[in-house]
Amino acid sequence: MGSSPTCNGNGDADDPAMDSSPPTHTDTSKSQPPFAVAEKVLAKHRGRFYEAKVRQVELKEGQWHCLVHYLGWKKSWDEWLPTDCLMKDTEENIQIKLAIDAKFGDDKTKLDRASFNKPKTPNNETRGRKRKSEVLIKEDPEVPPDKLVYIQIPPTLRKQLVDDCEFITHLGKLVKLPRSPNVNDIMKNYFDYRLKKCGSISDSAEEIMKGLCIYFDKALPVKLLYKNERKQYQEACPDNTTPSTVYGAEHLLRLFVKLPEILSHASIEEESLTELQAQLVDILRFLQRNQSTYFLSTYHIPDDIENSTNKQGD
Repeated sequence: MGSSPTCNGNGDADDPAMDSSPPTHTDTSKSQPPFAVAEKVLAKHRGRFYEAKVRQVELKEGQWHCLVHYLGWKKSWDEWLPTDCLMKDTEENIQIKLAIDAKFGDDKTKLDRASFNKPKTPNNETRGRKRKSEVLIKEDPEVPPDKLVYIQIPPTLRKQLVDDCEFITHLGKLVKLPRSPNVNDIMKNYFDYRLKKCGSISDSAEEIMKGLCIYFDKALPVKLLYKNERKQYQEACPDNTTPSTVYGAEHLLRLFVKLPEILSHASIEEESLTELQAQLVDILRFLQRNQSTYFLSTYHIPDDIENSTNKQGD
């Protein structure tokens, strides 16, 4: 990302899909800035919108500009943008963002990973100064979009993923383990919910629920952890301890981000794939309905960091 406004790079301003962008602000010298410091926004970069936070607001050449920090990315990616490159973080605007993502064909390419993938550098600037962001570790090679299973994560759960990333990578906090309910508990609750709702559960649906726990146990140590969670994992999951009995909804939700690439390597018939997609979407809706019950509202500071801080203050 450059240091100057680049939100409409590569001719994106002429794209019909961009008509939903906020209007250009005029005569701003006599008005208050439309965005406040520390406000969460959706920032436009190369035609797409990314979750960000306003760090500074200044009036430059008669137009308000904001210094934005992209949530989940290092400060080296912060940049100044004019306010017509920003949208309020509202449900309506999130839907606009999703529509633009769909227009691009999810070519991120792994299921709307704007919260995890660094926005591209405009015009290939500062390529030599690029540094890897602190993303979920051990990425697989890119998978062609036509081989991906599309799973739409509800907006409130997408925000949960952003908050999850910020707690861990920016604030140095972790999910306190073991979690209750854990992943196995959640899947059992979902099983009971489906049984009560439908009266019975097909064998294939039951297999999908069991398979999800198996995928979680295998994926967590190699795909679902941030770097500073590795030590905690080693302590919480010694030999013969399955992660699905220790971790909860926070890490289960991360699995849904990774599932498209994981399933792209599996040989699944088209009919089974359609049923699988529907089942996964239904599980996500179940998580959304129980979001306040299953997800933590805040994380904790690890004891070793807290003790280190206390010693420095002595």
